[in-house]
Formats: sequence, structure tokens, C-alpha cells
Amino acid sequence: MRTLRDITRRATIVTTALIVGLTASYAPSQAAEGEARTTITDHPGAPGTMLQQFEDLTGRPVGDLDKVLAVDTGGRTLTGDQLAALAAGKEVDGVKVVGTIPGSRDVLGTTMADLADGAYDGSGDSGTATSLLFSSSTPDGREWCLTMCVASGKTIWQCLLSRRTGDLIFTLDLAGSTTIGGTKAAFEKANGVAVDGPYTVDTLVGDGGPSADEIKMLLDGKDIESMRRVATVDGPDPEWALADIADKSGVVYAKTKGHLFTLNLPILGKILVFCVSQDGGKTWKCSAKQWGGF
Repeated sequence: MRTLRDITRRATIVTTALIVGLTASYAPSQAAEGEARTTITDHPGAPGTMLQQFEDLTGRPVGDLDKVLAVDTGGRTLTGDQLAALAAGKEVDGVKVVGTIPGSRDVLGTTMADLADGAYDGSGDSGTATSLLFSSSTPDGREWCLTMCVASGKTIWQCLLSRRTGDLIFTLDLAGSTTIGGTKAAFEKANGVAVDGPYTVDTLVGDGGPSADEIKMLLDGKDIESMRRVATVDGPDPEWALADIADKSGVVYAKTKGHLFTLNLPILGKILVFCVSQDGGKTWKCSAKQWGGF
């Protein structure tokens, strides 16, 4: 596997390892409903071996490693949604991210124990994390996976991989004072890739907030029933605050306001970011599809 940095990749595979102790040797098997299971003994190269075993087992690529998160779960088993939230850079109640390690060929060649302190340093210490979250991406498709590797002791990891479909969407909570430029920078940081623009900003209004499915529709460039477009500004000033865009666009009042920004990423093309406020512009929830890996 080579280090992931291909900005055209859209599918994300997330592999997690929960450190609670270990007991068996490697024995892959096919689980129900398209899932795959494997057990592996920790050794130099264990992360790479784990991902390769799933490729061999399923006959499908798991992609290249983006990064590894060392996470303290407080002894809890996390849900798939919680793992996906952590991978997307969101906070999860009661869970602490101990450290983040950029993906590389060298990381694939180390041990699970080396990564458990949130740093790739060759120490081999068990560290303070209770789980490891491996994020990798495939070069095509819209598929991502969650794999929980449960440990038992100090050397054995039991892993379960299941695949999901759909684009990964980042959602950030921003204050109304956040500028357009600050909003763009926040998503660039989350994706690790710079974009051009925004070239336009559409203002949408409605009586209530859009559903999760409607937000996905907006990010696909489609219209929705709960909100309608009432204004468009070309080349908006990056210094405009989110709370002021509607007024500067000529929209005086609306119970729910939303702004749809159009940006551009070389090769991928048009990128959309949608922000919505239901408290008069004091706080905003801004969403965008993953555009450049974690």
C-alpha cells in the first residue's frame, strides 16, 4: 500500500482497534451480512497485515492509509456512528482523542502497541489510548467501512469489518461571527486540501431546518422542499460574517436561513458547502462532503 494523498478519492474505509486484551492466532472468516472477521497477533507490520487480510478475505480493496487516531473510550464499546464521527474530526461525549498519526508506509510496518500512545515513535509502549482508529481511502466509489478490532491481553487483535455506502459528510458548528473565509478555512483543515472560491453564495429561506436527506440533496446540487433560494451573490467578500450574508444579499427576515457556497477543487471540480441557522444567525451548522481524504 502506498501513502494516501489522491484528492480524487471519495470512499473511506475506517478500521478501529479497541485495546482491552488478546487471545488467539490469525484465523480469517466470512461473517454474516457481508461482514468479514479476522484475528491477528500483534507484530511489526500488524496494521498493514490486518488491512491486507481484509483485502484477501473480501476480494475488495480497503485503500491506502490516511491516518491513525489513538482514542481513549473510557472502556466503552463505540457505535459505528460514533466511530464515523471521530474519523470525521467530530467530538464524541466521553471519548478523548489521545493523538493523530499521519498515514505512511512506515506506520503500516509498526506494531499496534507502538501506535497506542498516539505517536509513531517505535517505543512499543501500550500507551494511554483504549482504541486505535485506522482511516484509509479507496481510489473510486462511494463506499466506506468500519472495522472494530477488539484486543484481549497484549498481542491478539480480533477484528470485524463491515462496509457501508454513501458519501462521508463533515458537519461543523460555527458561530455567527465566523467569516466566509473562516468557514472555508475550517473545511480546508478538516479535509487537508485547499480549494478555490467561494465563487457564489445562494441564500435559502424556510420555516424549518432541512432534514439530513435534504442536506445531502443540496450538497448534490438539487433543490429541496423545506427551503427555497431567494438570492445569489457572485464573488462574496471573504470577510462577511455568516450572520450578515442574508442582509447583504437583500434578504431581510426568515425563520430559518441557509447559505450554499460554491467552491472549486482542481480535478474534482465544483464543491458545495451548506450552512443553516435556526436561531437568527447566532449559530450555524455547516456541512460538506469529504473532498480530500481525512
